[in-house]
Amino acid sequence: MKYASVKELNGRPRMAEALPLAMQHVVAMIVGCVTPAIILAGVAGVDPADQIRLIQAALLVSGIATLIQLFPWGRYCGSGLPVIMGASFAYIPLLISLGSRFDLPTIFGAQLAGGVAAVAVGLFYKRLTKLFPPLVTGTVVFTIGLSLYPTAVNYMAGGEGAADFGSPRNWLVAMVTLAIVLFFNYFTKGICKLASILMGMIFGYILALVMGMVSFENVGSAGWFQFTMPLHFGMKFEFTSIVSMLIMYIVSSVEAIGDFTSTAGGGLDREPSDQEMCGGIIGNGVASIIGAFLGGLPTATFSQNVGIVTMTKVVNRCVLGLAAVIILIAGFVPRFASLLTTIPSCVLGGATVSVFAMITMTGIKLITKEELTARNTSVVGLSVALGVGVIQAGGCLALFPDWAKTIFGESAVVIATISAITLNLLLPKSEEDEVSEPAAACSHTSSGISEV
Repeated sequence: MKYASVKELNGRPRMAEALPLAMQHVVAMIVGCVTPAIILAGVAGVDPADQIRLIQAALLVSGIATLIQLFPWGRYCGSGLPVIMGASFAYIPLLISLGSRFDLPTIFGAQLAGGVAAVAVGLFYKRLTKLFPPLVTGTVVFTIGLSLYPTAVNYMAGGEGAADFGSPRNWLVAMVTLAIVLFFNYFTKGICKLASILMGMIFGYILALVMGMVSFENVGSAGWFQFTMPLHFGMKFEFTSIVSMLIMYIVSSVEAIGDFTSTAGGGLDREPSDQEMCGGIIGNGVASIIGAFLGGLPTATFSQNVGIVTMTKVVNRCVLGLAAVIILIAGFVPRFASLLTTIPSCVLGGATVSVFAMITMTGIKLITKEELTARNTSVVGLSVALGVGVIQAGGCLALFPDWAKTIFGESAVVIATISAITLNLLLPKSEEDEVSEPAAACSHTSSGISEV
């Protein structure tokens, strides 16, 4: 049998080559994939058994979403590009607000509607991208990053509501974890650099273990195999939650264009075709619909895996497909998921604060792809001011109807998105804006909002 090269998109390579390359992708994404589920479980106050199920579902849906992208269903469901999918950090601010105000069934009902919206975006993405130039998407990504900072700091302090919240030992473990992440990210190369978040969490976890901060109470009772039945968490449809999720899905779908472009350009030395782009967005929408039934959170392309493809030029779909299968298998093992729940909050905070900072800076990079004229500065400044300001000024919408408070008063991203799109359409452009816009549009690349 003639084996294909790992640098060829199609064909079957040798297992001895494929397995270590697949594991590299798994190691790079595994922590980022399960962290949103851990954060949401803490906010929603679910019991330990359901927390394990949420983590399992995150892995399971990530594997399914990756396989859909690698091996498309028909012409328009999946991109066929070498990408790895996982639970997205971009949705965390909205998930936190919905999880604290409502419950998990309401989140999954809104996610189902959001998945349908993503499919619609895939069908009409060419027209919608005109509403999201780098100035607008950069403003949205910047706001997402700012919205995540309180989450990271609360986790670094030990997790809101914890008996030892704000204790020196929590901050010690968090800062050591952050230092390890920075060391591996900036002073090492290869897989250690790509897996810097994982390395930080391993060392932080060991330190927390030595300090007696880790409990294995739930690990021993977890089994080796478990399949959670669809709709285990239930599903409810609440109008205001759906509206908020629709906005987030539209933004995320447009942002996916950046990662698909980066993957095709960096790994295949070409631009993605219209069919690949359309299929990629639709495939992500279908994966989110499946996730709503299985209890998995919204997925997105993982930018660190895009980076691996770009750096190594390993684009073989069977290699990444093997990684997806490994992720799927992990999703059926409750003991593995329960082990992840023992990670102390301060370790999670120390590991993810650098990711949230990077998301914010990615937003700034996107914004500065266009000239910061008086008009563009107003679009960015006013949108961020309204989005972040309303959330920080608690009670400023107190006399509004409940539906308005839910849509506009729970997530800074929703207000910032609506404001940025509206201002960008209404404010007149000067000659300077007209000249800079085409160049900026050509360089609209990955946002990195799913990276960890």
